[in-house]
Amino acid sequence: MDAVFALKHKNKAVITAIARAVSTLLAVLAVLAGAVVSGCSTTVRGNASGDAGAAVEDFTGIPEVPVAVAPGAMAVENRKAAIDYSNADDGYVMVRFHEQVNRQIRALVTVPDGTQYIFRLDPGGDYAVLPLSSGNGEYTIDVLEEVDNQLYALALTATIFVALNDEFAPFLRPNQYVNYSRSSAAVRKAAGLTEGIFDEMEKIAAIYNFVITSVTYDDYLAATVESGYIPDVDAVMESGKGICFDFAALMTAMLRSQGIPTKMVLGYTGEAYHAWVSVFAGEMGWVDNMFFFDGWGWQIMDPTFAAGGLSDEIVEYIGNPANYNALYQY
Repeated sequence: MDAVFALKHKNKAVITAIARAVSTLLAVLAVLAGAVVSGCSTTVRGNASGDAGAAVEDFTGIPEVPVAVAPGAMAVENRKAAIDYSNADDGYVMVRFHEQVNRQIRALVTVPDGTQYIFRLDPGGDYAVLPLSSGNGEYTIDVLEEVDNQLYALALTATIFVALNDEFAPFLRPNQYVNYSRSSAAVRKAAGLTEGIFDEMEKIAAIYNFVITSVTYDDYLAATVESGYIPDVDAVMESGKGICFDFAALMTAMLRSQGIPTKMVLGYTGEAYHAWVSVFAGEMGWVDNMFFFDGWGWQIMDPTFAAGGLSDEIVEYIGNPANYNALYQY
């Protein structure tokens, strides 16, 4: 079923009220964002195109990766911004702010249950891929332009009704938070790790064990990273270091590239803002509160904590769902 588009008509007073409300929300979420980047700690970069004489890349054994496009078949646009929802039923929209300005630009996505997701847009940059990760229903996408310190005005808006072609679609492709392509080192590594493995749980275990044994927590980055930080999975692969955002994004990208539906989850663990991973594991369904089989049962899939070493205290902590409060999923 095609997404049905209905443009919201707002008079000036309504727009002003919305802008003020959004500014308040942004101020509140800025506190959370600061907690994310300092406590553990998105624009999708396009694939680099080689020179005409460059060697052809060998993709033997590398699975296809879905590519997001903005064909304009169903879209709304003005001189400032564009929202392309042509592929909303595949679990994403494309959003772009046309003007090259020295101001903060945000996209605010309100999902069917009323939760609001904020994404950063690069002024004058490429389209950003924003996931529609809360299932079927009505989504509102607002493009917001900063007009004063932490005060935003509405540049463009659209309301769409989404009926996903596949309930897993948003969790099987790249997006602003989990950015990868077929050329990514993370995708190639996942293919190598799972070569000859056909059991899905064994694939999950192979990728999980690679992440927790190959990436260490970057205390310096955690102490210095700024709000608006975007995980770069290949940079994490190269450096072998990262914060919780990086651990979760890397593992999510690697699993998705193998066709395994995976969510990157943001929320609280105790009083700390944190990121972890949820995987759809066949007959088990969504493994929301688990991560490895310790001989007795499955434990929560939290690659950041597990990378610190599986002491009895860590196993007990990450195995207790009460220690995790999920807020957002990407």
